[in-house]
Amino acid sequence: MTEPTTALGDGARRNHPRTAWSSELTGPDPDARAEPSGPVLEGFRIAVTSDRRSGDLIDAFVRRGAEVLHAPAVRIAPVEEDEVLIADTRAVIECRPDIVVVTTAYGFRRWVEAADAAGLGEQLGHALDHARIIVRGPKARGAVRAAGHDDAGVADDERTSSTVGLAIDGGVQGRLVAVQLHGHEDVEQLDRLRAAGAAVLTVAPYRWVRPTDESQLGRLVAAVAAREVDVVTFTSAPAVDGLVSAAGQLGMDGVLVDALRHGVVAAAVGPVTAAPLLDLGVTPLVPERFRMGALIRTVVEHLVLHGVQEVRTARGPLVVRGRLVTFAGETVALARGPRAMLAALLAEPGAVCTRERLLDELPDAGNEHALDMAVSRLRSALPDRDLVQTVVRRGYRLNV
Repeated sequence: MTEPTTALGDGARRNHPRTAWSSELTGPDPDARAEPSGPVLEGFRIAVTSDRRSGDLIDAFVRRGAEVLHAPAVRIAPVEEDEVLIADTRAVIECRPDIVVVTTAYGFRRWVEAADAAGLGEQLGHALDHARIIVRGPKARGAVRAAGHDDAGVADDERTSSTVGLAIDGGVQGRLVAVQLHGHEDVEQLDRLRAAGAAVLTVAPYRWVRPTDESQLGRLVAAVAAREVDVVTFTSAPAVDGLVSAAGQLGMDGVLVDALRHGVVAAAVGPVTAAPLLDLGVTPLVPERFRMGALIRTVVEHLVLHGVQEVRTARGPLVVRGRLVTFAGETVALARGPRAMLAALLAEPGAVCTRERLLDELPDAGNEHALDMAVSRLRSALPDRDLVQTVVRRGYRLNV
């Protein structure tokens, strides 16, 4: 695959020798730094769709030997360009809400910083001191307290629904509730507050907008649709929608979703991010703790446990790790077609894999002659051609 032009400078490229497509890098994730390093992901390719903190994921996966494809599916609008946020802030200051729901630490900090930049910081601080503040989790609580405010409750499971539930349990009838959104409007939770008798204001400290380089995203879509990656990571629900939308513009949304259902693993940072994937019929990996470091660990553990296969063949032990095959001390990388065929043969080592089954794995192979050529390419790519045996008039099998 040809490496496209990226926003990385030479120094960043040296730090990310396996990163095919990347952009800006941010500070390291403490959880990710605590992870044991080593080339345990050698042979695997991972797609990163996030904008903010994408460097944390890229660094962690590259440090473990993976190749990373990066293209933000959505990006956060620059705060200095966000006149809507300033208008929301003025409304909060003027109305002095009784209750403020804080959903993300990043969003709250960004809100306070934007207010300071607009000369509204002190007035916003007074409005927050007047309100009962409910926070979604410990990170949001830390941001609120770092800004000099106290909170009245925290949702232990870090879900917006639970946070809104805390606010409702404390009484919202006839009260004005300001909700800090996290990138998009959670209509269901806002409706819950209104149904409980609250008047609702919303504040959007950051808004998701389309990526600046959509051609870069198109290349990532094509790679996922062709099953040329092992895992796609998502850290926000809008990123799922952005990826599928980009695929739709290319006429590839059907094949993209099919790839995520069968062959490419989706990994979501938490249940909110996982929801649009589940709606598509995709079952993603979701860590128990909704943190970047936990997402990294979940992906690493999944690939190490399920992505590495060792089979004792009649010719000796064969180890498959992602797209790498090791046999008799020699390691080779397989292209997508031969890799798919080998995976089919490895599904039941020694059993006959029919020609029809193998054709299903090769949508580009329209006839049996093309299949025979594909088998020939697989044999040529393997360190030992005799690892794959022909079963006359039936198909092929791994020589075990």
